[in-house]
This record gives sequence, structure tokens and C-alpha cells, in this order.
Amino acid sequence: MKKAIFWFRRDLRLEDNTALFQCLNEHDVVIPVFIFDKSILEKLPKADKRVEFIWHCIQHIKTKLNAIGSDIIVVHDYPREIIQLAIEHQVDSVYCTEDYEPDAISRDQFVRDELSKNNIQFKNFKDTVIFAKREILNQQGQPYHVFTAYKNAWRAKLHSSNFHHYCSEDLLEKMVKLPKSELMSLESIGFEKTSIGDKPLVGANHAHKLFADFKTDKAQYYKENREFPSISGTSFLSTHFRFGTISIRQVVREILELSDVAMGRFREGCDTWLNEIIWRDFYFQILFNDPHVVHTSFKPQYHNFPWQTDAVLFKAWCEGQTGYPLVDAAMIQLNTLGYMHNRMRMLTASFLTKIMLIDYKMGEQYFAEKLLDFDLAANSGGWQWSASTGCDSQPYFRIFNPMTQSKKFDSEGLFIRKYLPIFADVPTKFLHAPWEYQKELQALGIKLGKDYPLPIVNYVEARKATLMCFDDFLKSTPKATQDSERESE
Repeated sequence: MKKAIFWFRRDLRLEDNTALFQCLNEHDVVIPVFIFDKSILEKLPKADKRVEFIWHCIQHIKTKLNAIGSDIIVVHDYPREIIQLAIEHQVDSVYCTEDYEPDAISRDQFVRDELSKNNIQFKNFKDTVIFAKREILNQQGQPYHVFTAYKNAWRAKLHSSNFHHYCSEDLLEKMVKLPKSELMSLESIGFEKTSIGDKPLVGANHAHKLFADFKTDKAQYYKENREFPSISGTSFLSTHFRFGTISIRQVVREILELSDVAMGRFREGCDTWLNEIIWRDFYFQILFNDPHVVHTSFKPQYHNFPWQTDAVLFKAWCEGQTGYPLVDAAMIQLNTLGYMHNRMRMLTASFLTKIMLIDYKMGEQYFAEKLLDFDLAANSGGWQWSASTGCDSQPYFRIFNPMTQSKKFDSEGLFIRKYLPIFADVPTKFLHAPWEYQKELQALGIKLGKDYPLPIVNYVEARKATLMCFDDFLKSTPKATQDSERESE
């Protein structure tokens, strides 16, 4: 009998799973395995929402497998344990989903080499994206560095075969028969329960409900509503994409089907949402082809940019104490929920890098620690977009004005009041620039500088200083470096 291990990683579902389908289709018996990776977990805080999210996802898979007389082997160890498990169970292959992060690529190459020494094959398959690696190239045979050109090529290449449904769920009888066992506790692997366990946020069931709600109620208004943080106008699927609790092919297939029969605003909403999926693929291919973005700027001309590292200013930004209400509300949303609205991600990143001139890598790392949907590719890409150091990023002179953003995207102050309850009963006109209404606020019992901070930087002066800094730096940058950058675009 042909026997294999299926190694679950960032594809925590049993249905429409490419690698799992291939594994089940090609073998008589499949042993499912998940490893709580010590090399990753050892760096995390003990109350990490993501670890608990994963724990619940594994419990969800475990329950489904128990119902058919199987189970999943769960271990708390380093990735090399997969090699020992493969030898111990005498399998001929180990299957898993491709991962495009530099450290993951190195890990998989090590596992592949070690398994090969024992005549065991290592097979991985694309599952987390529609197009990966070097599947989308320009006429010179190089990866695109401009999103619009990439998007057009992505859409032109898209074929039904790219979002094929792999019916892994129909082959589960091949899962090894195992007695039911208890899943190791969070505490046993060094973690604490968090508030996420109190909400139905995890597993494939929740992902499918979110997507169904999006198609039914939100897609037709998505283009407009996605910009407003106080409106529940987005799909909230980013965490599920990150951990693979829903198939990316399924959502593309169904959103295209919806778009084909929709008209006007509904079609625009579907197309706008699909663009976000394309952005995701775009950042994955950048990470794979230009892995240096993990450690330094994509654009070589910014490698030595004089970013600041002011610990006091950075701490105020992290804690939502900048004195700019919309920025602070967004940071408190992040710290409280492990989530931040996309418009707010751009605003807070712009504030850190362009108003305070603090190194984008510090903000990138903070988001990496806090975001439930943290994905290295998107996080790196998004931060470098805001800092103007990345591929197809905003020009350095584009700086988000926090007051203008507040008036435009939270005009009634609903988002601000939700996360800054001190302003719960304050008239809306005082919320966007409260320092201009200090007397009025004091009459309401709020003293700026005591009950809520005064601005830690002056926006107008800081903006001028930032533009001067960028201008001076670019003037001193060797022309050859700038020419090389233009060619890369």
C-alpha cells in the first residue's frame, strides 16, 4: 500500500485543498500531521491570538476527522520532526502546500534533502495564491514591479483551470484510521487563552459564512464602503486567507461568477474586491523574486535613507497616544482586536514614516506582532508602499493628512468614538483636530495634555521637514542608482 504524510501548514482545511487532493489521490493511506513549530512559537508573546486561532482550526479539522474514524497527529516541535515522522511511519512521500517566504523556502529545502537521503519524496503544490513565483512575467521575461501592469497580465492569463476545485473532501476515506485523541492544550505549548476563543472566528465554517455574507450583502457596496472604518463593508477574510481556512480558488471562482451576472455597482464591487486578491498575489511574487525586501528597501536608492528611531515617539504611536484621534483610534483597534481596517493601515503607516520619519521597519515589525492576519508578503509590501521604498509605491511627497482623512472617512466620528470613549459625548467638529478646541473640550471636562494627549508632532512642520529630508537625500543619491531604479520599474 502506498502511504504518505500530509503536512498541514497554512492550508488549514479539508476541502478544495490542492496538495491534500494530490496526496489523497495518489496514495492508499494518508497520515495528517500538524506541527506547532517551536522555531516560530518561541518568538511570540504568550497571549498570541494567532496561536489560539490555529489551535481552534486544528480542533475543527480534528473533529471532522474523528467523525470518519481518523485523527490528526499534532506535535509541538521543530519542523525537522516531520522527517522523523516520515521515517517512523514508513511513508514514501510527504506532501504540503508551497510557501514563498525566504525562511520557509530554506526550511523546505532542508526537509526535502533530508527526506531524500531516506528515499522519501517531498512534494509541494500551489494552493494559497492564484499565480505564484514566476507565472506572471513581462515581455522581457521578468516579474512585474508595477501593480497595474501586473493586474492586467494577471487578468489576461486567468483561465478556469487556475481556479479549479480540487475535491479533497471526497477522498477523506483514505485518511489513516486512528483512535480519537485529545488535542494538546494551549497551556502545554506555553500559551494562554485570549479573547478570540469567545467568538466564532475560526475554522472553515466561519470563513464560508463570512464569504456568503459578503456576496449577499456587501459586494454591491464594497467599492464605496471599504474606505470607511466605521462601516462593516469588507469581507474580513484576510485572516482566513492567511491560514488557508477557505480556498482562494473558491472565492475567485465565485466572485467571477457573481460579477458575470451582476450589473453596475454590484459588478464594480466584485471587480474592486478581486483587485485586492490580485494585490495579494502581487506581493507574494515580489517576496519570492526579491526576497531582500524582508530586510531592506525594495528600491536600492533608499537603502541608506536616514530614518529616525525615536523610542518615545514610537511608543506613543504604538499605544495610540499621538494626539491625532483617527490615528490613535486605529492603533487601539489593532492593539485590542489584532485587526486594523485597510484605510487605517495606510494612514497609521504614513503617519509613522512621513510625519515622524521613523523607520518603516519598526512599524512593520509592530504590525507583524499584533495583526491576526499578518502575512509577511502583504505586510512588507504595504509598509514599503507607505514609506515610498517599495515597488509601485506612492511617491515620497504623498503624505496622508490625518485631519483630512478623518473628516473624509470618519466624518461623523463613529470610529473615533468607538475606540476613544473619552470623546463619546463630544461634538463631531471637535474630533478631527481637538487641539483647535481646547477651551471647548475643557468645558466638557476634557483637558488636553492630561485626559488626552496634545499632538506629539506638528503636522505642518513635520510634513515640511519630511519633504526636505527626502529632497536632500535624493539629491545626494548617485545618479546610477536612480537610473537603475527607473529601469527596474
